[in-house]
Amino acid sequence: MSFQQGLSGLNAAARNLDVIGNNVANSTTTGFKQGVTSFADVFAASLSGGGGTQVGIGTQVTGIAQQFSQGNLSVTSNPLDVAINGRGFFRMSNNGAIDYTRNGQFQLDKDGYIVGVGGQNLTGFQAVNGVVVPGVLVNLQLSSADVLPKATVNAAVGANLASTDPILPTAGFLATNPATYNFSTASTAYDSLGQSHTMNFYFNKTAANTWDTSVYIDGAAANGAGVSTLTFNSGGTFVSATNLVKTAVLTNGAAPLSVTIDFSRMTQFGSAFGVNFLSQDGYANGQLSGYSIGSDGIIIGRYSNGQTQQLGQVALSNFTNPQGLKPLGDSMWGESSDSGIPLTGAPNTASLGILQSLALEESNVDLTGELVNMITAQRVYQANAQTIKTQDALMQTLVNLK
Repeated sequence: MSFQQGLSGLNAAARNLDVIGNNVANSTTTGFKQGVTSFADVFAASLSGGGGTQVGIGTQVTGIAQQFSQGNLSVTSNPLDVAINGRGFFRMSNNGAIDYTRNGQFQLDKDGYIVGVGGQNLTGFQAVNGVVVPGVLVNLQLSSADVLPKATVNAAVGANLASTDPILPTAGFLATNPATYNFSTASTAYDSLGQSHTMNFYFNKTAANTWDTSVYIDGAAANGAGVSTLTFNSGGTFVSATNLVKTAVLTNGAAPLSVTIDFSRMTQFGSAFGVNFLSQDGYANGQLSGYSIGSDGIIIGRYSNGQTQQLGQVALSNFTNPQGLKPLGDSMWGESSDSGIPLTGAPNTASLGILQSLALEESNVDLTGELVNMITAQRVYQANAQTIKTQDALMQTLVNLK
């Protein structure tokens, strides 16, 4: 009598229960991928070749394949929590050794590096002077340095100058006397030290469809070639402007301001005066106040001066055969000869998925399905135990023959 078939069935069922139990235990593990047990029958080698009467000698576990299907995404409040929607893995550096994971629970260490829950460094493309440099993979580090101030070079103003207003010659203009000009508005300009200055625009109607604009910075007339003369056509739209460059010498140690004014958005219609556009390209220095990660993996820093700047870009890696990856624990996998070489690039390129910040990918274990599989595996184990019990009864009958 042979007990081998039943024993192999018991071993295989027990191994299957181990896999199911591991799936159930990790049903709440972020980035976990469930395993599925593969079985195959076993036949003894026949000296006479194959035969239709040959009986198998049981079963065996041929492999445990991890299923890299998409897990559900759950919302979090950590801006460095990132989920992959689609294919790919985060590329992690463990003191130079590269591992891969779907667990996007990241945080900053004391040096500003982005690290996973096990302390491994998240890799990607670093930004230099606010621009991501592709192609060179590094450990991502978020710089906390201030954004340097930028002096205003260009400014623009857009407003409607009421065509019904009376003519007020520029010769009588006095910035401190509102009766000597038709309209005024103000904007802000920044010097090379990041200090703000008030830039005033005073509009005088000097003739039909013609207006003079005087520019004052901090209450003093900006030098240049004099006032700017704006002309409009009979339809009230802008035609031309003169003397666009305005300069001011400052007393705070900053370089002189030299601002080019764009008046092309000005109009002259019959409606009341109204400002509809003001802009300038300078800003003060700013401190890093927050950051976010886009679907393309680019990390954007937000600064206290209202500016934004690229700090880096998360890289993803994919494999021709993800099931060939070697499980390392902690929701990490390692490259193997079966997986193929990693295909690394920016999210949402080639076969790589997109990223969703403030979210995590949950385990893809279907707990209900695993509980049903557990019942099935238990019945299989019991059935194999019954075959051994039956074989034992037959053996006992033979032993008792007289």
